[in-house]
Amino acid sequence: MKALAELDYRAVRAVLFDIDDTLSTAGKLTAQAYAALERLQAAGKRAVAVTGRPAGWCDHIARMWPVDAVVGENGAFYFLFRGHLEKRYRDLPELRARNREQLAKIAQDILAAVPGCAIASDQAYRETDLAIDYCEDVPPLPLAAAERIAALMRQAGLRAKLSSIHVNGWFGDYDKLATTRELFREQFAMDLDSDRDAVVYIGDSPNDAPMFEFFPRSVGVANVRRFAGALPSAPKYITGAGCGAGFAELVAHLLRA
Repeated sequence: MKALAELDYRAVRAVLFDIDDTLSTAGKLTAQAYAALERLQAAGKRAVAVTGRPAGWCDHIARMWPVDAVVGENGAFYFLFRGHLEKRYRDLPELRARNREQLAKIAQDILAAVPGCAIASDQAYRETDLAIDYCEDVPPLPLAAAERIAALMRQAGLRAKLSSIHVNGWFGDYDKLATTRELFREQFAMDLDSDRDAVVYIGDSPNDAPMFEFFPRSVGVANVRRFAGALPSAPKYITGAGCGAGFAELVAHLLRA
């Protein structure tokens, strides 16, 4: 990973960012990080949150934050606000309802198999996936336990990804990158395959790996080093600071001209 100072910022028109431990710090959205987000949009750059957080949170984020859109539940949907909230899901309502019933059964098997984990406290606000907490509201479990949870999800037929706080599992072949591509094509008339150099992605954990691999200007906040042995693809650049301070560092670099 190269130092952030080496990232060429001149052609960047959009910034995609993870939320937990990328924009937030110790579970809080700091004034420094939020102000950086406001500066980014005021400068005419597209700002899109790309997160594993639930639909209930993403409704609020799309309406209230200085963002152009939000991709949530690891790519299950995107929301954007243009005087009213617009929602685009990958799956139809009937399928989402059937999947939720199966996910509830899988959750109980995982809780029994991995002592100390718990259903995530934000599960009630989710529409498409299962989130198992391994270090947010439970005493932190080792990374091996999180990887065990992911393995159990895959055995049950789910796609599974680790974030810095949860293990998320869902039915379907989508991920953060697939739905971000759809968002940019459908809403912003932008083909990310041919215009990926105009985008920066910043994240911190294994569920960001598809984005780290796809974008030549992918950035990890400093705390991404926590997952050094668990990243299928690493970011190309890294900030000096961690979490929200690292996000603010990136914005300052992009806007220094």
